Amino acid sequence: MQRTIIQVGTFEVNCSILSWGGEAWIVDPGAEAGRIIDALESARLAPRAILLTHAHFDHIGAIQGLQAKWPGLEVFLHPADETVLTHPLNSFAPDYPPAPRPQNIRDARTLAGVRSLRPIFTPGHTPGGMCYYFADDGLLLSGDTLFAGSIGRTDLPGGNMATLMASIDELKPLPDATVVVPGHGPSTTIGIEKSSNPYLMRD
Repeated sequence: MQRTIIQVGTFEVNCSILSWGGEAWIVDPGAEAGRIIDALESARLAPRAILLTHAHFDHIGAIQGLQAKWPGLEVFLHPADETVLTHPLNSFAPDYPPAPRPQNIRDARTLAGVRSLRPIFTPGHTPGGMCYYFADDGLLLSGDTLFAGSIGRTDLPGGNMATLMASIDELKPLPDATVVVPGHGPSTTIGIEKSSNPYLMRD
């Protein structure tokens, strides 16, 4: 698997393009659909799906543009976050106006086993937060659940600190060498976070 990260939008979301054999998955296309399309076309990649770690406005802003370019493109999301997609507070004017409901929404959990993927349900930042763990590639896309040195915020609607901490515990058993690409900021590894992130170092 090849991996390209494009930081998009005002909040610099890490939009990951995962590709193999000329096909690609787009993870968290938060904004700047044109840049994402250009990256795919420059690499001669055919997008097969959009994967969302959660439905906050800064992670979904380019979906409409991508689906306009590629009609029928499926969007994978945990069902618990579907209400977040079009919630009145899920916007940040003027850069992130309210987004229309995407077409072709699918349950992210149905991707289990595709390309060694293990979708991990990690609520807390949002009710339907997901992490995507690719065992064969030693890669975890953690969205806004886990950051380098920190974790996601829980003061937004649907957030819950106790739930998020339980979700963090689900990630601790992953191999230390697992590369973690968060929703924002630098990449890290599970081993580094277990040895330095206070939220993972607790008993």
